[in-house]
Parts: sequence; structure tokens; C-alpha cells
Amino acid sequence: MADPSLDVIAIGNAIVDVMAPAEEAAIARLGLNKGGMTLVDTTRAQELYDAMGPAKEISGGSAANTLAGLAALGAKCAFIGQVADDQLGEVFAHDIRAGGIHFATPVRAGDPPTARCLIFVTPDGERTMNTFLGASQFLPPAALDERLIASAAILYLEGYLWDPEEPRSAMRRAIAVAREAGRKVAFTASESFVIERHGDDFRALIEEGQIDLLFVNEGELATLTGESDFEAGVAKVASKVAVLVATRSAKGAIAVAHGERAEVPAEPIGRVVDTTGAGDLFAAGFLSGYVVGRPLAECLRRGAICACEIISHYGARPEADLRKLVAERLS
Repeated sequence: MADPSLDVIAIGNAIVDVMAPAEEAAIARLGLNKGGMTLVDTTRAQELYDAMGPAKEISGGSAANTLAGLAALGAKCAFIGQVADDQLGEVFAHDIRAGGIHFATPVRAGDPPTARCLIFVTPDGERTMNTFLGASQFLPPAALDERLIASAAILYLEGYLWDPEEPRSAMRRAIAVAREAGRKVAFTASESFVIERHGDDFRALIEEGQIDLLFVNEGELATLTGESDFEAGVAKVASKVAVLVATRSAKGAIAVAHGERAEVPAEPIGRVVDTTGAGDLFAAGFLSGYVVGRPLAECLRRGAICACEIISHYGARPEADLRKLVAERLS
């Protein structure tokens, strides 16, 4: 088996985030699922966009956010995701390439347009996401660069993208390619509602040994395992994957790998501005250590540092020099 030329290749939704501050009353008036992610159609997306105040557009998508953090930390990364041949598609492609991430998925002509996520951020820092998946849900297996997938040490898959049929088929093919090449497969569950819809698939992948690294938060772990007790949930999954990483918001995070367990508290922060992308950047920090063989506790600490940076400002892409920040806080 040849040495990998990439650290991480990810498959995920190619989304442009449209973010705006919102009062609690607006969340209730619009009937939004505060703190969660809701899929919306074209009509609802336009309704919510019209209701937003002054907004900021930032390229997003869970897996793409993770790669942005990884690339900022010095990792060699590539992304596979579907955009349309439109303005937001150009914005997404420019942003991800500007971050040093390889992105060459062919654009899709015609409707639907490039995906966008309308994010309302309340004064407590909670983000309420309303996602129009658009072109991203039409990623076909034919769009995969299988040689590129085989060249990466880790294939990172976004649970959100498991929902539509076409990209689900693409991800199954990508898993097969990665495993044939002797690479590791990482999976982020993304959201409890995704597990509720596709939990049988996810549990089967875990039971079959198709997932090496599993990233979940506390709520997702409970949905996946059916265990309301956190430790019971950990015990149910930890023996079935090589690495389990579970985040617990202000309570920190744990990881279990090959029988070893490590825990870290959340990094101290003066004020939480926006929690968008906290889990994505935690995964970035963790993987930045994992791909170079750092100790489990250090991988977790890297994740916590990156998550802390991302919740200190609006948006799910890092604004500080992550490499410098991690080096300073680990010293």
C-alpha cells in the first residue's frame, strides 16, 4: 500500500451559510426549531431569507468546515461536494480553494441552485439552521475521484449528506474505495434527526466494521444507542469502532480508542457568540492530531481549542491563526 498523499478527503454538503442575528421572538414567530437544523424547500427558504435582518454570507457545510480547520492547521485536504453552475456555487468553490483545499467536483447545470443554510443566531449564541440542500443532494457516484479517495489517509463522511439517495450511494462507494485502499473511514453523525431517519444504516455500518472513527455529540449518541445515560451509550459503541469521539458542549469531550479513554474539559471562553460549526471544528482539531499520531488526550485538547475559537465569533470558519493558537495553548 502506497503512503497517502492527502491527510483527509471529505464528502459533504457544499453549502453557503447566510447568517443573521435574531431575537428570541423572531424564532417563535417564524416557527423555527431553536438550536436545531431543519431541512426546508425552496418556498420556505425564500420566506426565511426575506424575514432575516442584515446577513453575512460565508461558505459552509459541516465537512467543508472541518476541512477548513484542518487546512488551517497544516493538513493536506480535498473535498468532494456538488454545487450548481451559479453565483453561490462560484462563491463556495472560491472560498474552499482559497483555503488550500483541493476541490474539483464538476458543477451541475440547471436547477436546483447551490445549497444554502439560513442561520438565525440568538443573543445566547445558539444557532438555528434552516437548510435548503439544493444541488448538494444530487452528488452522483460518477462525480467521485476514486484515485483521490484512495490517496487519502482518512475518508471523512458527513451524516447530513446520507439523507438524499444519490449522495448516499456515492458515500457507500467511497467507503468501499477507501477500505480497498487500506485507508480509514471517519463518520460524523451530524444531527439526531439524521440518525432517526437512517439509524439502521449507521448502526449496520458500525456493526460491519466499516467506520473507524465516529464523531457524535451527547444527544446524537443517545439517539444512536437508545441509551439516555451518557456512559451507557459510550459503552455500547466504544468496542465497535476503533475511535469514538463524543462531545458534550460545556462539559467537554471524551474519546475512547483501542481501550484507552481520555477526557478534556471545554476551553474557557469569556462569551459564546455563535455555536455554528463548533462540532465541525472540534473534529478538525482532533483529526489534526490523529493524522500525525499525537496522544489521544492531545487530540481532544486540539479539538477543544478549535471549537472554542469558532464559538467566539460569527461563522463556522476560523478567524484566528489556528496553528498558532493550538501551539500556544498546548505549550
